Amino acid sequence: MVLGHADYYPRFGFSPASQFGVTAPFDVPDDSFLALVLDTTRETPRGEIQYPAAFGV
Repeated sequence: MVLGHADYYPRFGFSPASQFGVTAPFDVPDDSFLALVLDTTRETPRGEIQYPAAFGV
């Protein structure tokens, strides 16, 4: 998971997290909240990301 620039991260294989059923706990453009599957032989976790309390999210 990365919250980053839509033109930079896709070149490394990142895709919108929503394609994997992953969401952020805040409003974010779909093309900026990205995910990369590291092991395609395993099921990809789905749901809303939870940040540690220190992030204040």
